[in-house]
Amino acid sequence: MDVANEIMVRGIVVGVFAENCWVVGNRRTGEAVCIDPGDQPDEVLALARDMGVTIKAIANSHAHVDHILGVRGVREATGAQFLLHADDLGLLRTGWRGFGVGDGEGPPDPDAFVTDGDEVEVAGLKLRAIATPGHTPGSLSYYAEGLLFSGDTLFRGSIGRTDLPGGDFDREMRSITGGLLSLPDDTIVLPGHMEETTIAFEREHNPFVRDWLRQRREAAGEAP
Repeated sequence: MDVANEIMVRGIVVGVFAENCWVVGNRRTGEAVCIDPGDQPDEVLALARDMGVTIKAIANSHAHVDHILGVRGVREATGAQFLLHADDLGLLRTGWRGFGVGDGEGPPDPDAFVTDGDEVEVAGLKLRAIATPGHTPGSLSYYAEGLLFSGDTLFRGSIGRTDLPGGDFDREMRSITGGLLSLPDDTIVLPGHMEETTIAFEREHNPFVRDWLRQRREAAGEAP
């Protein structure tokens, strides 16, 4: 059985922040994980129907407002379990206020917490959680079948901003260079904004990564 050929991935850009929501499903079992339903839950659900899958889990990379406003709608429509790192719970509960949501309900609390090394599993699909703190304290990336869903940690030629509350530039760079760059070079990176990339491309061309690694070599007294 070629498991890789059973996996299908589609994305949709949602909300005013143009956030990438991903639906990862197994075409044989019809079950799927939704990553970062940031807004427009009806559009996310329509995408899942078009793919022929049912969302059984909602796995969030972090709890910034542009990644969580669609969680309630998707969860209520599907009964999917909502998963998040515990370190972003405070942000989940308060960070959405003041962003045009009005007096409506914000996102629900998670059904369960995810931490580094945990597996998010539905029938025929497993995503491994990789802790990538820095953009937020509880930022996660998810990896499966040569695909990395990097949230707002790693972008094509850039990284997630760290000037918001809870952000930490050094921590984010360690998450990238000490964690994500250890994945195979041909890993396809599907981020929370903008276009896809690969681990090899970011190692060679990302200016933040290149500068950080150069500084570490210099600090260790190594030749440039």
